[in-house]
Amino acid sequence: MSDYTGAVTVGGGADVRELTHLTITKVAVDPEMSNNAYLLRCRHTGDQLLVDAAAEPDTLREVVGDGGLATIVTTHQHWDHHRALADLAGETGAEVAAGEPDADAVSEQTGVQVTRRLNHGDTVAVGDCTLEVIALAGHTPGSVALLYDDTASGGHPHLFTGDSLFPGGVGGTFGDAAAFAQLIDEVEHKVFDRLPDDTWFYPGHGADSTLGAERGDLPAWRERGY
Repeated sequence: MSDYTGAVTVGGGADVRELTHLTITKVAVDPEMSNNAYLLRCRHTGDQLLVDAAAEPDTLREVVGDGGLATIVTTHQHWDHHRALADLAGETGAEVAAGEPDADAVSEQTGVQVTRRLNHGDTVAVGDCTLEVIALAGHTPGSVALLYDDTASGGHPHLFTGDSLFPGGVGGTFGDAAAFAQLIDEVEHKVFDRLPDDTWFYPGHGADSTLGAERGDLPAWRERGY
């Protein structure tokens, strides 16, 4: 939809973007953490994938609707991104996926078996649509982003970044200089060096942005160290 902005608030409803082959629904959950969850639906098959069952199972159930849920991808192991995973996975029987290095932690924290361990370059299907896994270690060892490339349909790439990339900087590395260096290197080389300025990215919290809006600030991010 041309009026999609990605500016959602907890309790304020979802924002929906209609692409040629894929519908993206963004919703914010939990007043304290204000996590984003994203439901992706193939417009041809109706298959659905949820990025981060973060919290508020009732809210997520409403977004999922009656269409079922084929897959849930948890972008990384931090507690605030998978509090509704047990409810949604148990109710829908969805395949549960997470980055290989974070998978055991997700299972231990949620009691839900990660049934698919994702590595860089893997693909995840949403009906007839394909998402590419981009591993972005640093925020956590197994953080993953998901890329949907809509250029063949006259659109642009769409990137779901979890907590690895936000408007204004990369994700937090909690004072660990080596982790910051790893994360910004991976974000620069795997994301900014590869994808065009019109790539729209969808982070784990807060507003969306484009790579073009952030690209010029990469040197400043490196210099400040976070």
